[in-house]
Amino acid sequence: MVELYLIRHGIAGDRDPLKYPNDEERPLTDKGRLRTQQVAQRLYDIGVRFDLILTSPLVRAYQTAEILQKAGLCDRLEEFAALAPDGDVRVWANWWLESRYNKGNSCLALVGHQPDLGNWAEILVWGSPKEKLVVKKAGVIGLLLPDGENPLGNSELFLLTSPKWLL
Repeated sequence: MVELYLIRHGIAGDRDPLKYPNDEERPLTDKGRLRTQQVAQRLYDIGVRFDLILTSPLVRAYQTAEILQKAGLCDRLEEFAALAPDGDVRVWANWWLESRYNKGNSCLALVGHQPDLGNWAEILVWGSPKEKLVVKKAGVIGLLLPDGENPLGNSELFLLTSPKWLL
């Protein structure tokens, strides 16, 4: 089985149309960077390593992914458009089933947004969204994906934690 970590971006600047007319450009705050660095260090300390990090193209998510990469959790980082808000988990599942990452890799990270990540986890585990799982900023959901099978409705939840519990 492959481990999949769904990681929400860290604390970002407040929504402010004057300061950030394009919400996609909102960066992490200093507190958000620090908390994300602490979470990344904790994941590193417990032995988590990713074969690949896929991230939403939004600035706050990309910055979060870069922090994970700089902490030594992974060498490879790629943008994945379906991780932007309102992205479709089925787009990712199709990519997963057709990609080389489905074969011979053991750990993948997806960095994105809430409520999408919570809904994606529910779809991966139960086959449909329940809108009950909440991923806190810099929080983590861990799933086990079945080898070579469609992960939708066939995955197992092994971790749901906020940064508070990791630290």
